Amino acid sequence: MKKYLAEMVGTMVLVLMGCGSAVFAGSAAGAVSTGVGMLGVALAFGLAVVAMAYTIGGISGCHINPAITLGVLLSGRMSGKEA
Repeated sequence: MKKYLAEMVGTMVLVLMGCGSAVFAGSAAGAVSTGVGMLGVALAFGLAVVAMAYTIGGISGCHINPAITLGVLLSGRMSGKEA
């Protein structure tokens, strides 16, 4: 259960930080007349992944993207029960 909660929190942080910064780089930037730009979005995604790797990496392996979990499962490095 601890792994599932760690992955849920990790995915939530990635989506909120990454996609949230993309919103500020997009249409919301025109309303406020400032934005983070493409570099800010890239940094937000990268820093979210690094922060979650340090935070939940020891608990669950930090597969915060379901596509990574699927790839590891298909390569045989993880059992179906773990995935």
